[in-house]
Amino acid sequence: MTSTVDLSATLGSLLDGRFSCRAYKPEAVDRAVIERILELSQRTPSWCNTQPWQVVITEGEGTERFRTGLAAYVRANAQSPDFEFPREYVGEYRARRLETALALYDSVGIPRGDRAASGEQTMKNFDLFGAPHVAVITTDEALGVYGAVDCGLYVNTFLLAAQSLGLGAIPQAALAGSSPYLHEFLNLPEGRKVVCAISFGYPDEEHAVNSFRTTRADTADVATWFSS
Repeated sequence: MTSTVDLSATLGSLLDGRFSCRAYKPEAVDRAVIERILELSQRTPSWCNTQPWQVVITEGEGTERFRTGLAAYVRANAQSPDFEFPREYVGEYRARRLETALALYDSVGIPRGDRAASGEQTMKNFDLFGAPHVAVITTDEALGVYGAVDCGLYVNTFLLAAQSLGLGAIPQAALAGSSPYLHEFLNLPEGRKVVCAISFGYPDEEHAVNSFRTTRADTADVATWFSS
């Protein structure tokens, strides 16, 4: 029987090993492996067991047409997400965002203040960082923010499932800013809202962009104990 300690160690290993992969090998992931990710992800808990997530996954020529059209759309259109993006980043949130951006740019040799180079790096989001697949996650609009929260749980399960199978992945809110394109290209049903997307595939472990890791706040900074 697997002990509680072993289970905790396994989860810790997955969490410690996972990172936002921004460079991929070109080979496609076998359909059976993707289906296993979906099977594991389907165990995600949700409010009243509504399971509001729906997933559209691209492969092969579908991925190539998707990324080519998406990049062209982004260059010609303003962002229009189904869920409002954050109004602003202040305090610790701004500091963490800046720290991550600087670590990313440093990993690929982009000097601070080089707007042109950082802009090119940002556009790699819409090339899916070269990934052979992308999964677009949607929720039912009637479930509002709680449907989106449940989808967030699904995204995390998907990421850990991919990690457990030797894949790299990156959750991308950036793609949700092109919601009109996603709705049209993927023929999303009426009443679905785009939450985010996940680009995934086999990680290019030799690429410099995959060398940096983000930091995490100490638990004492986020947890408050109430005992009386």
